Amino acid sequence: MPIANVPDRHSPRLMSAAETTVGGAFALPPRTRVLLFGRAGQVGGALARRLAATCALTALDRSGCDLADPAAVRAAILAQRPDVVINAAAWTAVDRAEAEPEAAHRINAQAPGTMAAAAREIGALLVHYSTDYVFDGRKRTPWTEDDSPAPLGVYGRSKLAGERAVQQAGGAHLILRTSWVYGLTGHNFLRTMLRLAAERDELAVVDDQIGAPTWSEAIAQATVQAIGAWLAEPDRRAQREGLFHLSAAGQTSWCGFARAIFELAPDLPRRPRVRAIGTEQYPLPAPRPAWSVLDGSRLEAAFGIRMAGWREALQDCLDSAPRMR
Repeated sequence: MPIANVPDRHSPRLMSAAETTVGGAFALPPRTRVLLFGRAGQVGGALARRLAATCALTALDRSGCDLADPAAVRAAILAQRPDVVINAAAWTAVDRAEAEPEAAHRINAQAPGTMAAAAREIGALLVHYSTDYVFDGRKRTPWTEDDSPAPLGVYGRSKLAGERAVQQAGGAHLILRTSWVYGLTGHNFLRTMLRLAAERDELAVVDDQIGAPTWSEAIAQATVQAIGAWLAEPDRRAQREGLFHLSAAGQTSWCGFARAIFELAPDLPRRPRVRAIGTEQYPLPAPRPAWSVLDGSRLEAAFGIRMAGWREALQDCLDSAPRMR
């Protein structure tokens, strides 16, 4: 977490309703069978809320399937025989991964590979999420899917290994890389800032790491649209499989994100001053990419999905708070 004196949480972000066709041409058919791993997470929870009312959903958390057990993962998929498998589960403790690389690899690399092999066996589509942390941050224009990954730490390496395991399984798949995920539930930067607004008059936040905060509900909405498009038009599936970048439009720093939260959030007990600091002033065990903005052009071309700007989505998120509590 790029804020001084706050425990680390990786916040590894919605398209505006006007810019989507979710619930329209590419909604999932009611009889679509979906198996969701990671229902307790930010993206998994958002997906479960959207999918429960529209398809035959089985949603599992850690108690329902231990992703560190390949046999359990495979058995869950073969028992359900879904049309779509969604892996929204991941090891996201970026700094802890440096000390526990094998555990991170089991969840982020081995489990997705097992899912992909089982999904191929039953002819299901696998949707898997990855991260901007597969890049080293040296570039200063948005990263495309054709850019060569070069992760800086264990977390990024484990997620890249997961991508490659899914690809090597040879089945139908969507790998969706996203960035700086936040929402109104779970452990993330937005919730940390809202909590600290009641506790502090000033915060020091990193200003030299640049990315795109992405609302978990936006990720879920775009995912549902992408799956719906894949199911609806079999003759276009080859164009709609593979690796895609899915994150908010625009860019900011963690410091800029914090300032926007305090500017846009209603009814805060106080609005702390946010002081910009450099990464070197807030050392952490795992290195972070300095510049990890993702190019969403391929996603838009394949699915017609245009993600909203990060500030617009943040405002939508904050405005939705009363409805989502």
